[in-house]
Amino acid sequence: MGVQSGTSLDKFSAPEAELEVKYSLPRQVRFCARCVISNQRPSSTVEFKNTKEQKKETIAFDAQNVCAACQYAEMKDKQIDWAARERELVALCDRYRSKSGQYDCIVPGSGGKDSAFTSHILKYKYGMHPLTVTWAPHIYTEMGFRNFQKWIHSGFDNILFTPNGKVHRLVTRLAFENLVHPFQPFIIGQRHIAPKVSSNYGIPLIFYGENQAEYGNNIEDNFRPTMDPKFFEGDGDPAKVLLGGVSGDQLIRQYGVGADELQPYLPADRDKLRAVGTAVHYLGYYLKWDPQECYYYAVEHSGFEANNERTEGSYSKYSSIDDRVDMMHYYTTFIKYGIGRASYDAAQEIRNHKITREEGVALVKRYDEEFPKKYLQEILEYMGITEKRFWDCIDGARSPHLWKREGGEWKLRHAVWMEPA
Repeated sequence: MGVQSGTSLDKFSAPEAELEVKYSLPRQVRFCARCVISNQRPSSTVEFKNTKEQKKETIAFDAQNVCAACQYAEMKDKQIDWAARERELVALCDRYRSKSGQYDCIVPGSGGKDSAFTSHILKYKYGMHPLTVTWAPHIYTEMGFRNFQKWIHSGFDNILFTPNGKVHRLVTRLAFENLVHPFQPFIIGQRHIAPKVSSNYGIPLIFYGENQAEYGNNIEDNFRPTMDPKFFEGDGDPAKVLLGGVSGDQLIRQYGVGADELQPYLPADRDKLRAVGTAVHYLGYYLKWDPQECYYYAVEHSGFEANNERTEGSYSKYSSIDDRVDMMHYYTTFIKYGIGRASYDAAQEIRNHKITREEGVALVKRYDEEFPKKYLQEILEYMGITEKRFWDCIDGARSPHLWKREGGEWKLRHAVWMEPA
């Protein structure tokens, strides 16, 4: 199945050896022997330092062609003593638990399955007193906002931070035009909001859900319970921060953004974090993480609702359904790396023994290339760009080592369903 667009660029017909590879990706495309992910999958990056020219680290494969995420999944099943890890969690909670009922930890989230699970189990099983904090989505979905309300009403106080709409639309447009990464402003806010609340409220302990390393970062990162501070701390200098590939100084000078309006996007102040003793822990280090089990738990304990239709670009109905830009975010990963939302969903469900690799391949073949058209016009209006501009940016992000043009359509050169049997 080909992917049409608004351009007619036929220049990408050069032999494989001559193709220019974008984003510093591996030239040879390989697919994991156990799941459906390819070696083009980028690892997590410090988003406020992200540029188009930056060399992207990608998921590692071993000599048996098994990706780092599948290697760690096997370790989760066979090598980690989860009873001992839970004892570490209990000791951590004992060290920070408030005896007076004051907030003793922070849980960031949107009210999705993961944050609902994290906050509820910390409060009702481990006796903590979490303050939940939320960086608002770009554009709430109806289901997302309903789940957010259900989360709060299941027993939690919450701070909802909604960034300046004018500035947020601007940096979202810049992130799309410069990086083809419209979700970047949300990721930045999501990472920064909890450490900032920690320093402002004097609450040192923060819990996120699973470590992103589970899905393909350096495998050693999974054996550290805390997030590397490089992802959320800084010195307050806007010149050192990039939003949509544009420095904070340039946003002030060229785009008329006020210095005060940049504050929500700046990383948390390093000195304040040190004074409070802020540490960001992953609950998934202490408890064996399974996204589908988190979903079942959230349904039972917070009233979480799956969508009434599958998510465009995938087969799932319960993961990342709160932001209308979310589906487009995964489409851009498909364009840049040849990996769409169905690939991400199927890969983790294979690792968690919910589906077989053969089933995953079939699901990826059926859904990965699907264009998320439902909210397209609303997203274009939000960013203030035309559909032609949208497709120019999309097509400009296709690496010739991943894409070719045949009969007026873009087609992948490599896909998991194209592998030899």
